[in-house]
Amino acid sequence: MTTPSKPWVMRTYSGHSTAVTSNALYRSNLAKGQTGLSIAFDLPTQTGYDPDDDAAKGEVGKVGVPVAHLGHMRQLLDQIPLDEMNTSMTINATAAWLWGLYLALANEQGVALTSLQGTTQNDIVKEYLSRGTYIFAPGPSKRLIVDMIAYAINHVPKWNPINVCSYHLQEAGATPVQEIAYALATAIDILDAVVDSGKVMPEQMSEVVGRISFFVNSGVRFIEETAKMRTFTALWDEICLNRYGVTDPAKRRFRYGVQVNSLGLTEQQPENNVQRIVLEMLGVTLSANARARAIQLPAWNEALGLPRPWDQQWSLRMQQVLAFESDLLEYPDIFDGSHVMEQKVSELTSQARAELQEVLELGGAFNAIEELKSRLVKSQSERVGRIESGEQVVVGVNSFTETAPSPLTSDSTVESVLTVDPLVEKELVAEVTAWRSARDQEKVDACVAELIRVASSSDPSDNIMPATIALAVAGGTTGEWAQALRGVFGVYRAPTGVGSVLASRGERFNELQNRSRHIFEKRGARPKLLVAKPGLDGHSNGAEQIAVAARDGGFEVVYQGIRLSPEEIVAAARDEDVDLVGISILSGSHLALVPRIVEGLRSAGVDAEVVVGGIIPASDAALLREQGVRSVYTPKDYALGDIISDLLTIVEERL
Repeated sequence: MTTPSKPWVMRTYSGHSTAVTSNALYRSNLAKGQTGLSIAFDLPTQTGYDPDDDAAKGEVGKVGVPVAHLGHMRQLLDQIPLDEMNTSMTINATAAWLWGLYLALANEQGVALTSLQGTTQNDIVKEYLSRGTYIFAPGPSKRLIVDMIAYAINHVPKWNPINVCSYHLQEAGATPVQEIAYALATAIDILDAVVDSGKVMPEQMSEVVGRISFFVNSGVRFIEETAKMRTFTALWDEICLNRYGVTDPAKRRFRYGVQVNSLGLTEQQPENNVQRIVLEMLGVTLSANARARAIQLPAWNEALGLPRPWDQQWSLRMQQVLAFESDLLEYPDIFDGSHVMEQKVSELTSQARAELQEVLELGGAFNAIEELKSRLVKSQSERVGRIESGEQVVVGVNSFTETAPSPLTSDSTVESVLTVDPLVEKELVAEVTAWRSARDQEKVDACVAELIRVASSSDPSDNIMPATIALAVAGGTTGEWAQALRGVFGVYRAPTGVGSVLASRGERFNELQNRSRHIFEKRGARPKLLVAKPGLDGHSNGAEQIAVAARDGGFEVVYQGIRLSPEEIVAAARDEDVDLVGISILSGSHLALVPRIVEGLRSAGVDAEVVVGGIIPASDAALLREQGVRSVYTPKDYALGDIISDLLTIVEERL
């Protein structure tokens, strides 16, 4: 029998509630055959807030694990040998801080930094474009990334300090061409900044290039996805050789991990998501020369809520069956010599080169955020339109909708998703308060002062990482690190991308516009909608599509972007005199945040109706309606025309 190739690193993206709970989950997954860690942090950790910050209310432990200080990092990685583990941390704006905690823990345990292997995602461009967990403006954010790269090359040489992440670009609607071009433009921007920084010697650039990794998406069109990965591989090799003079082919290798597509997972007939996930995995495994080095799969029920350990085990077993039962790893690249694949790769290559050149002519990815955001919102709008019209078939959603009851979701005695105990937040608030009271405050203050000095410095010899690690050791917190840098760098609000998008709509939207005109004729004002994103949830795709669709349906739309407080939303609704407040929440914090907004509106004398959209279980939807919410929409409500029609009906009833 042929000796098979070594399989990829197998991970599950996980973390929730507390560091102790997440550690138990990690050790359980490793015992089941998982070969690497992929840590999901909660939104306060990702956006630089401690659990007791007002901005963190309702968000603690919901979509990941809260890590506020070194004690949490100790708990999170208890009994997991750092020098033997390959650890991926999905962290961006606060990447330097979380990596600093990780390195401080390694030093504390006597583990050589040179032995550490893993990745910090650290791609802030895609946060501006899609995921929304940014804090600082592009310039300061780029500086933090450069500092991490320089520190890694000199002290943690096996670590990938940045994982250029096109995954969320596809989630935001990117075509394969856009995904390739925007990711490569980001990598070029970062590498050029390293060259210009003076923090890395010219002879080290080959090593720098060799530590740049990528994190991609793979959709259900797995033939096209295979071609995309072969295109990525060839173009990256070309860029490394021609732009950066890297002659070692090993350093030019396109090293990437993947999570397959979550955007296409459906609430309707969620059992169909199993085959979707398997097919999407083929797009990054079939081609041996463009195969992923690490894979993590979503769970079948992610469109319903937070997956349970059993759901994550199912996803891990999918990988194991493909790697160890099939003959996939016994063959060289099965697409070599394929005329069909060569033609598709050639097509993607020429189009991606042209798109990449456009971005470079705009000054690079960091300078072109507004333009790229608009392009992605437009692409997403076109995708949603194809699904709504039936042009793009989604089984169980717009075709083949007849179904028998699913035993996976119909048993009311078994929760089909994991829920986080609300007491977790209260306990963590008390715990972080106790942590602060037990430390040497003078040491913390001195470390914060040094962090501020370094952040304010333009001297190439000043790197943010030593000061960050020192603060971690002294007992500093996530919020303190981020607040110190906010004082130096300020804060940033990324463009929404909504204003310039012109969507192509059908006859249904002509009817909606007529109804909006009728409202204007009766009262002298168009129907007005405030689209609101409360809390720390930065996934704005749904809110953006509602904003564009409502505008195309004749509404006057107010959309101020992500991460607004309930008080800011109430003020906007009052000042703009809106008919409707549409709240979008995907982080699971709807029961904590929506009632605050409803109560605030009533206290301010605002009589606007409230509708809510997100991943909201039926029982929670009932509670929201009891508290004054007019309508609740979930991923099954994919037809934007129907939603906008509902909103117009609410306004018409108020005439």
